[in-house]
Amino acid sequence: MSSILAISLATAAIVAVVILIGRYKLNPFIVLVCVSILLAICAGMPPDKAVASFEAGAGHVLGHIATVIALGTMLGKMLAESGGADQIALTITRIAGEKRISWAMMVIGLLIGLPVFFEVGFVLLIPLAFTLARRNDTPLLLLALPMGAALSVTHAMIPPHPATLLALSAYHADTGRTIFWGVIIGTPIAALAGPVYARFITPHIHIEGSAALADQFASKETPKDLPPFLTTVLTILAPVLLMLVGSVADLLTRPGGLPNIVLHFVGNTDIALLLATVLSFYVLGLARGFSRETILRFTTECLGPTALIMLLVGAGGGFGRELIDSGVSKSITDVALGAHVPLLVLAWLLAVVVRVAAGSATVAMSTASGIVGPILLHSHGTSPELMVLATGAGSVALGPMNDAGFWQIKEYLGLTVGQAIKTWSVIETLIAVLGLAFCLLASLAIH
Repeated sequence: MSSILAISLATAAIVAVVILIGRYKLNPFIVLVCVSILLAICAGMPPDKAVASFEAGAGHVLGHIATVIALGTMLGKMLAESGGADQIALTITRIAGEKRISWAMMVIGLLIGLPVFFEVGFVLLIPLAFTLARRNDTPLLLLALPMGAALSVTHAMIPPHPATLLALSAYHADTGRTIFWGVIIGTPIAALAGPVYARFITPHIHIEGSAALADQFASKETPKDLPPFLTTVLTILAPVLLMLVGSVADLLTRPGGLPNIVLHFVGNTDIALLLATVLSFYVLGLARGFSRETILRFTTECLGPTALIMLLVGAGGGFGRELIDSGVSKSITDVALGAHVPLLVLAWLLAVVVRVAAGSATVAMSTASGIVGPILLHSHGTSPELMVLATGAGSVALGPMNDAGFWQIKEYLGLTVGQAIKTWSVIETLIAVLGLAFCLLASLAIH
């Protein structure tokens, strides 16, 4: 397939999705399915293979994301109904002050995002954003966007995220120096793409009504007897701590032994969230006086609004798989490889291309580092640690519609496709561009 045809097909598909959903108000799930399959057929795939490719992509993404969204939503519902989210909101407001809440959410996002994937951190923290917005009469975007930007920065640039560890290995970078540069470069990026941009764009975004999930995470009335702050914080941090333990299991125990297996098991994303959610049923439910029937009602009714999100996330995964299986993404990648540019820029550019093609930041980072890693071994003068950061920055570029995070942001915040592009896609692009710029500046300073 020619590069011109590949780029044209990918561009036409993205434009078609935006117009059909944004302009003609068609069901986004139906649009994504139709455009994905039509793209593959136009690229030369047999119709039956096009359908099979879409199903495989959707199933692969949903196998993980659906569980995360479901368990995270249940945990968020328990936080809201018990008053736990109100307790955290009151404490944050008292410490940070109302005028600095967006900055506080950025800091929380940076800390929570260190050991967890973006999707996990988002479902853990979004109930807090809803509660803070309601209590302080603050636009939700001013709180949710800085939080999301911080989560994205840590996901892309700071170990121990799996993709970052793969890039560390591919580039033979030092973990300590990578973390150091990740914090030095990532913090100002999170500030500019988060609170600063959120304050600029929020007045220009008018959200009609409220998202269905906002109603689920906002308790009908604040309980008079709020749960203790420490208990609530430990409950919401439980999955984070379990995942952190799982990530260092090989350092704490002998690989292959029973303790090692147990630590890896409880540190698994799904298991950690499951254990934390079950813990919340007691700590924030039974211990607060809720009956089993009430807890069952909470956890059942909160799942209804997540159905569309799961469908859209799955359809986005199918769209990304069609780009890969049809050969469109490979043709575009070959164009990027043919560009004679510095290694930092090449790694960033390849990550951007794979990000647009596959949707996943993890896939983009691991693929780009795998391609550029061998080239770096035969060159001199480029910092391996900055290569990790530049690749990570490119891996979150554009916030495309085949990324699960795009649809999470859109549906949780009640945005239209156009509004999601103006907010989230721009934030992701800012992170990518600023990341490359800062890495280039740091490279000049080092040498």
